[in-house]
Amino acid sequence: MANTEAALKDAMGSIDGAIGVALVDYGSGMALGTLGGSQSLDLNVAAAGNTDVVRAKLRAMEMLNIQDTIEDILITLGGQYHLIRLLTGRGGQGLFLYLALDAKRANLAMARHQLRRIESELEV
Repeated sequence: MANTEAALKDAMGSIDGAIGVALVDYGSGMALGTLGGSQSLDLNVAAAGNTDVVRAKLRAMEMLNIQDTIEDILITLGGQYHLIRLLTGRGGQGLFLYLALDAKRANLAMARHQLRRIESELEV
């Protein structure tokens, strides 16, 4: 089992095109840990903003009476992919992993696979 710091390092090291990664509490919108980012990608701001995305999708699912869980949410930009993976394991309730990728260097399918693996090994 990996702790937060090890999981974030794993994501940055094993996922091609990774720009930044964060573990976020969507109850508060606070990042519990971040790694990477850039001057134009403030991971703490991204954590708060993507919390709103998660909350909106959960509300929409409730209004539509969709009895299912969110695996991940993908946002595609011109040059980046933003991947939000809700944690489902023990102790992960209310948390998500946020990963920003350079679209030119990333393999989206492999990134999703790696993020799923990292989530399964994460002990919060």
